[in-house]
Amino acid sequence: MAAGSFEGQYVWSPAANDRALAHACMDVRTGRYLSAGEVLREAREDFEVRAHRSLVLASVAADSDLAERWLAEEPGPDAALLWARVAMLRALRMADAGDRRQGALTRIAQTACERAAKLLPQDPTPWVAQLTLSRLDRPRDPAPQGLLTAPAGPWYLFAHILRLAPWHREAHHRFLSFFFTRYGGSSSASWDVAAFLSQRAPASSPLRLLPLVALVEDYNPSALLADRTWEQPQWITTAMGIYRNWFPRVADYRFTPVLDLAYLAHALFMANREFEAREVLTAMGPYASRMPWSAFGDPEEQLTKARRSCGLPVPHEG
Repeated sequence: MAAGSFEGQYVWSPAANDRALAHACMDVRTGRYLSAGEVLREAREDFEVRAHRSLVLASVAADSDLAERWLAEEPGPDAALLWARVAMLRALRMADAGDRRQGALTRIAQTACERAAKLLPQDPTPWVAQLTLSRLDRPRDPAPQGLLTAPAGPWYLFAHILRLAPWHREAHHRFLSFFFTRYGGSSSASWDVAAFLSQRAPASSPLRLLPLVALVEDYNPSALLADRTWEQPQWITTAMGIYRNWFPRVADYRFTPVLDLAYLAHALFMANREFEAREVLTAMGPYASRMPWSAFGDPEEQLTKARRSCGLPVPHEG
């Protein structure tokens, strides 16, 4: 589904053009959960949409008691999932802030994930939430064959999720992030895992973007010629392969995959492939994500720089 034309302002909402989700987010902000239940229930058979919607709703609900209230008043798999996602976000926030309550919140979140998984066993989303929490307790399962660095990590839990949904987007991104330096991993491990996972995926899969995610994560502005990295042949080949094989499929998506499009547009722009970058940015319409742009400065300024360079309208100028 096309994002539509650019009308002069960026839309930073992660709901993008999922109108039902955007409406549910508005209701959650006012303390109502009925429409949240509707959008999660409607997506029970579409694991990708269910994962995305539950995460966006949880980000809105995390600062209120809505998830707890919904679970108490109308317990069920959708209420349990939102509570698991909210508990996950709260535990991560406490951990990132160095708050001593993190351990207790992590246990609450793990229990919430287990409850949600039991209520809808075929849904990988509660397991993905557990996988997200794994960066806090750092499991050390041995890596399978095929990785140069053989990095230990939550491989068993990841394998369980893949049995439910072999190409689950969020699961792959959460698993890769476990190996990021900022969470206790290493650059070599994240490179290795990103290459391993992307090479397993079909050429038309958005998982082919994983090496570009690792590249942004590893960006060091003080390194010599750091911004020229994307001009290297291997990264041009990677970005152009995604552009040729995955990008044409975006038109068939139920909702615009803004974050994936942003990583592709950024890589093409940095590689001086402005014609292709223009097409990808156009497909995004007004919808914007803070990553990957925020790794390079103010996200709005960086996105505007890319759009202007590609001859596209920017806020207040078009």
